[in-house]
Amino acid sequence: MTGRTVRQGPALSRRTLLGTGLGVAAALTALGSAPAHAAVPRAAGASARRRGQAFLAAAMDAYPDHGDIRLTQSYTDQAGLFSTAFTYDNALAILAHLAVRTADGQARAVALGDALIYAQEHDPAYDDGRLRQAYNVGPYVSFDGVPQPDGFVRADGTVNVGTQFGFTGTAVGDMAWAGIALSALARRTRARRFLAAAVRIGEWIERTGRTDEPLGGYKFGVNGANEKLPFTSTEHNTDLICLFGRLARLTGDRVWWERRARAEAFVKGMWEPTQGQGSSGGFFYTGTNDGVTINKSPIPEDTQTWTHLALDSNRYSRSLDWAATELAVLDHAERRNSTVPAGQSYAGVTFSSASLVANEDAPIAEFQPKPNRNGVWFEGTAHLALALRDRGARGDEARARRLLDSIERAQDLLGTGQTVGGRTLPERSGVVSATSPLDTGFGFGYYPYRHTGATAWYLMAAVRANPLRA
Repeated sequence: MTGRTVRQGPALSRRTLLGTGLGVAAALTALGSAPAHAAVPRAAGASARRRGQAFLAAAMDAYPDHGDIRLTQSYTDQAGLFSTAFTYDNALAILAHLAVRTADGQARAVALGDALIYAQEHDPAYDDGRLRQAYNVGPYVSFDGVPQPDGFVRADGTVNVGTQFGFTGTAVGDMAWAGIALSALARRTRARRFLAAAVRIGEWIERTGRTDEPLGGYKFGVNGANEKLPFTSTEHNTDLICLFGRLARLTGDRVWWERRARAEAFVKGMWEPTQGQGSSGGFFYTGTNDGVTINKSPIPEDTQTWTHLALDSNRYSRSLDWAATELAVLDHAERRNSTVPAGQSYAGVTFSSASLVANEDAPIAEFQPKPNRNGVWFEGTAHLALALRDRGARGDEARARRLLDSIERAQDLLGTGQTVGGRTLPERSGVVSATSPLDTGFGFGYYPYRHTGATAWYLMAAVRANPLRA
């Protein structure tokens, strides 16, 4: 691995670090300079949505020789994560496929849901309902030159856990999103297997995550050695508000309402109603590292937008204004460390308050590029667009439409020439994670690689589908 531009990732997935204040270095890969492109007219929204769907389909079908039981690769090959499929991204893919309401979308959602159930039932070490943070879905040659020949399902029938980057743990947030996706399939198809799998997830979270610490809520999950992690995340507990509420309605078992209340109480305990960090109103803190003291920095975007989508409460909706104002960024070629081609600009929000003050003189992590403080995080920009549309206050739709325009322009122009499984993607399909290298403030970065998660959130925002409404 010496001298390579890609390094092993963290023991926790790039997604489940959110909301904990955990300082774990998580490299994706070094970024080459983006090629310049002549500006092209932005396609109509319907065309942009179809191309987003085409990307999700291509990322799901990239390894046709490795069986029908499959998941969707999370990033394009150029990200250096090989065929990694994050559980979180696949949950989002299910929800986006359902949101577009096409026959192909529903068939793909069902196939992905069945793959998650297969992973529950064929883990190489556990049979307790857990899912791992990520899996491999196709062959690759590792850093040491040794080939990994398997797809999602290994020759012995077990699933291919993402060991090469340490994505072997299980986080409550990832599990909650998988449960949300499976419960959505249960509601759409009325197939009992999806509800049963979602209940298994909920029970695992209750057994593993429930805490009686002073701040309460549900803790982070376990690492690859099955050791419980001490952090409690606002984001994770927000996810549980939806999941436990769904399970209460679908099963009729009132115990899920009590569990939902516990998660909701933790989230509301993270609310800062004062003007605090700016003049835009209240916001939610990230969580706690010890169950006693609130971690007040950095302040991430998703704890402002997901809370609105899950709580549907006017009392807390000012968090959207905080995110829209305090995390707003505009990226263009003149920004320091920007990789946006000349003549283009993109507006949106960044990952967290720490992203805005990142050290632009130092790499995000070892062997990584230097960050751009004005890099746009498109997944979060889609969160905000959807939340504004959901709130529907005066001016919200116009603000959301501007954000969606920026995302659709990025799909047209950024991340060209990228592949999944060595296969060329459909033209201008898929949304990159970020316009430029972006330091999250949580020990890892986002880069201009087309991404299942960002594309799925764009599709849900475009069709006004709130995945967190119980």
